[in-house]
Amino acid sequence: MAIEHDYFGLLESGPDGSIFWSETVELGDQAVTVDLTAPDQDDVSEAALDVAAGLISGLEQIDRNARNAMVNELSDRTSEVTEYILQQQEELGEELEDVLVDISGDVQIDVIRSLALMSMTILADELGGQDPFAVLEYALEPDSADDVLLVNIGSDGDVQSVTSAD
Repeated sequence: MAIEHDYFGLLESGPDGSIFWSETVELGDQAVTVDLTAPDQDDVSEAALDVAAGLISGLEQIDRNARNAMVNELSDRTSEVTEYILQQQEELGEELEDVLVDISGDVQIDVIRSLALMSMTILADELGGQDPFAVLEYALEPDSADDVLLVNIGSDGDVQSVTSAD
C-alpha cells in the first residue's frame, strides 16, 4: 500500500507496513536531514502529513523557537542545556572558541547560537498525542554523534522539552 500527499509525494510502505521519507532541506547555510517515519502507515492521517509539511516549511521558525527554549533552560543549573554547555566547555577547553560562530562574551548564549541543527525526525503517527511529533537534533560539532541536544516538538509546533542524547 501507499499514501499520496501533495508535499511528500508517494509514500510507500515497507513489508512491515512502516513508512519512511527522507530529504535534505537547506536552512540558511546548513543542510538539515529531515526524516518522516511511522511504524504503521495505518496510523498516519492526511492531517498528520499536512502538519509535518507545515513544520518542514516553517523550519526556520521552529529552529528559532527551539533555541529560545534552550535559552529559557539556562536559568536552571541542572537543566540538560546547562549540563550540555558545561560538558562542552570541559571537553573542548580553550578550543571551544574555535567552534563558536559568534563570540559575544556570554559563553552559554554563544554555544546555543553555534549549535548546528543536524536533523529533524517527524514521528507521523504521533499527531495530537503526548509524545513528540518531531525531534530536532542539535550538535556543536557535526562529527560528534553522542554530544547532542534533542528538542521535542509537539504537533502544534510548540517545544515540549529539551533533552540530551544520553
